Amino acid sequence: MKKTIWIAVVFVAVVVGAVVYSTLGPQHRVTCRVCMSFDGRRDCRTASAETREEAVRAAVTNACAQLAGGVIQSSQCENTPPESIQTE
Repeated sequence: MKKTIWIAVVFVAVVVGAVVYSTLGPQHRVTCRVCMSFDGRRDCRTASAETREEAVRAAVTNACAQLAGGVIQSSQCENTPPESIQTE
């Protein structure tokens, strides 16, 4: 076989291996549901991460992405304390 075919086969194997590992590998340990209110609107999102703080931050970011329009509002929303945080 040509060298380029071997390189392509190795590349595909590495990508498939990475996908399988990320799917079946170590699972996130903490799941949080966060409800945010901003600019008269409310949204709740769930996120998982290795630590509670990371899970809360991810859920806040996801909720604010739905509530805010633009970078400035997103930043303001993310600096607003959550209405509620439920750790699962």
